[in-house]
Amino acid sequence: MLSILADRIYRHLFLAQVVALLGTGLATVALGLLAYDLAGGDAGLVLGMIFTIKMVAYVGIAPIAGAFADRYPRRALLVTLDLVRAGVALVLPFVTEVWQVYVLIFLLQSASAAFTPTFQATIPDVLPEEDRYTRALSLSRLAYDLENIVSPVLAGLLLAVLSYNALFLGTVVGFLASAVLVVSVLLPSPTPSEPRGIYDRSTRGIRIYLATPRLRGLLALNLAAAAGGAMVLVNTVVLVRGELGLPESSLAWTMSAFGGGSVLAALALPKLLDRVPDRPVMLAGATTLTSALLLLAVFILKFGLSSPLLLAAWLVAGAGYSAVLTPSGRLLKRSAHPEDRPAIFAAQFALSHACWLITYPLAGVLMPMAGASFALLGLALLSALGIAAAVRLWPAHDPEVISHRHDDLPADHPHLVEHGGGRVHAHAAVIDALHRKWPG
Repeated sequence: MLSILADRIYRHLFLAQVVALLGTGLATVALGLLAYDLAGGDAGLVLGMIFTIKMVAYVGIAPIAGAFADRYPRRALLVTLDLVRAGVALVLPFVTEVWQVYVLIFLLQSASAAFTPTFQATIPDVLPEEDRYTRALSLSRLAYDLENIVSPVLAGLLLAVLSYNALFLGTVVGFLASAVLVVSVLLPSPTPSEPRGIYDRSTRGIRIYLATPRLRGLLALNLAAAAGGAMVLVNTVVLVRGELGLPESSLAWTMSAFGGGSVLAALALPKLLDRVPDRPVMLAGATTLTSALLLLAVFILKFGLSSPLLLAAWLVAGAGYSAVLTPSGRLLKRSAHPEDRPAIFAAQFALSHACWLITYPLAGVLMPMAGASFALLGLALLSALGIAAAVRLWPAHDPEVISHRHDDLPADHPHLVEHGGGRVHAHAAVIDALHRKWPG
């Protein structure tokens, strides 16, 4: 897996991702504690609103940003967005009202909504080979997972000697370091797409996404992952500080258990995906995540909540979560032409976060309304519905090359000539101007 770091461009991009993630992880812990300070027992509601605002920015901004990502130099765009994020993070320690947090989070996440899909769409151009790209995806997932461990641990150490406001300064450093690393390399120029209107450009990625069966299944699995992830991100602070009465540093250690499970899965996935198709791996991951929520609810009802029980549940949930999300880039890469990748990665970013837009408020409301067990059961049910939808929407037989017929093209059309001159031919199937519906 680490051999791909020999590529200088990818190495710098990966390190940029790592330092930005560390900064974001510190901010996540700090936001939880800030919410608890500002709202006390209603911290779950505040965090639910913060994450809802984040999702609104992601869903609204990402498709527009993806539509215009190929119009600007990638390096300049990524660096500018990193600087915007650093500036917003610098202001967060000085807020005194909840509404101020909401405004700043919207600005911060709007910049992230433009940054992340552009960054993700760059990696297939840097590493076009399937096996190297697969390892890059696992390494990227590992970076996310290690952040879930390292950031809480680092936050716990810093909180022993500093207030949580100092964690926001770590976020600023992370974004600035990311900008320096991005500016240090020359990135591949985006492939220019055909001239299109604003509406067509903004919706193209979503139209390709929703017309592709495997990506419709991915969307359903995104819902399953979001249900479990929302329970962890929104309510862990309430479980640790409110239900268990543990100190601030315990929140960091509990969050690191979720990251630990993700690390274990990410380390195993590259070799597993060499032998097993994406679909069964992702379905198994979603089932594992759902089972962790259900079992934790049952154990709480029977024995009550304890710190070891919560740590074990989050460890298992983290492994399932990683198994769902890690292979998603492979599905996106094989489901679009290179010139459509920024749009389809932006569509994945927007649609997956639309799922979080449902689950974050739900997690924030269920916990104070009915308690931990009811919240766990409700989100587990939503996750199970996502799994059932994925099984139905994503056929078990999902070949890359599909034979199909063109009755809508003249006999001398370049596409027919390119594939042997007949109206019936086979090639890798993607949705584009000549294939507006999935063949077969």
